[in-house]
Amino acid sequence: MTTTALVWLVIGLLTIVAVSALLIALIRHLIVLGRAARRFQEEVTPIAEDISALSDRASDRSRGMSRGPRSGR
Repeated sequence: MTTTALVWLVIGLLTIVAVSALLIALIRHLIVLGRAARRFQEEVTPIAEDISALSDRASDRSRGMSRGPRSGR
């Protein structure tokens, strides 16, 4: 095996190790991001449901006020 082939082999192996390390880090970050998104969803869902219920009540009240008897005429 020539020196040039040995250098290319070492460079190739180091590249494989570096890419593998980056891939592992990327997968770990994706797992952390998934957990954070799930936790965010769990915390925001009750608040969003409350806002939706209040919005529905306000819409119903607004419709009721527009259909009711008009005072002042």
